[in-house]
Amino acid sequence: MTYSVAVSGASGYAGGEILRLLAAHPDIEIRTVTAHSNAGQPLIQHQPHLRSLAHLTLQDTTPEILAGHDIVFLALPHGQSGQYTDALGSVPLVIDAGADHRLTSKESWDAFYGGDFHEPWAYGVPELPVGEGKQRANLRGATRIAAPGCNASTVSLSLAPGVAAGVIDPGDIVSVLAVGPSGAGKSLKTNLLGSEILGTANPYAVGGTHRHIPEIRQALAAASGAEADGIRISFTPVLVPMSRGILATSTAPIAEGVTDAQIRDAWESAYAGETFVQLLPEGQFPRTADVLGANTALIGLAIDRAANRVTVVTAVDNLVKGTAGAAIQSMNIALGFPEDRALSVNGVAP
Repeated sequence: MTYSVAVSGASGYAGGEILRLLAAHPDIEIRTVTAHSNAGQPLIQHQPHLRSLAHLTLQDTTPEILAGHDIVFLALPHGQSGQYTDALGSVPLVIDAGADHRLTSKESWDAFYGGDFHEPWAYGVPELPVGEGKQRANLRGATRIAAPGCNASTVSLSLAPGVAAGVIDPGDIVSVLAVGPSGAGKSLKTNLLGSEILGTANPYAVGGTHRHIPEIRQALAAASGAEADGIRISFTPVLVPMSRGILATSTAPIAEGVTDAQIRDAWESAYAGETFVQLLPEGQFPRTADVLGANTALIGLAIDRAANRVTVVTAVDNLVKGTAGAAIQSMNIALGFPEDRALSVNGVAP
């Protein structure tokens, strides 16, 4: 069976990456692409790298145009998906790459986003430890999926094994991320101009204001079975001059009485057998270049006994494993396809 697909926000970065990956999926027919201000224009005008999709024209983003497909991907700015998802009840599978259906707490939504709160959907990070299992189990047969925030899933995958195993203290987490500007979307913004970001590094959303913080706390709470109130994180993203990528360095105190062997075993056990989340050998740490274009999260682990903290360094491509790849991997699970269909562990180099 071939599934018909519509992709909204198709002229943006996330929408373009969803299309790039779906174009190689043998069970998918990309039938419709939509946009707002760019509606009526050829897709190839905005995504010139998608040569196999040059026949498509961007249509208006309306519930009527999106309905009638087997699968709808929403790659819209935060706060804009909900107005469409409410009207897509007849679509068998809807996947939202925005934030509208990620959070379970209305209070957290109000504090970090504002606007209408929408029901939480199955969270699209399959490898994330959840209690005694993985989030993958909640995606099988799902009809509504919330793809993750790229920074949030990177930090959550970094620390969830240690939180779930009780080898680190989740009450004092510090995460600093080097991130590429594509994570901010394609809209023209002065601070994202090449002349503004080349040759410099710029922190943003400093002091606990970044919108991905409640998503991280929610994911780590699910991993431990505890309340999100017990997860305290200092989270600082830094914009750096690379178009794609996240390099997240996260630290947390070592729990009392835990051995080095127990610490490393927590991560080894959590990701043993996983295709797309890989723990590197002891003493090795990833680069963003190693995951460019891949649906892979590479993790390096260090134990700092002098500071009594664990340090985890994780690299992902924010547009693939951080967004579009996670969405398509979750789609594959929901529909019963091989999890790696149309997705690769191999990056692009140099």
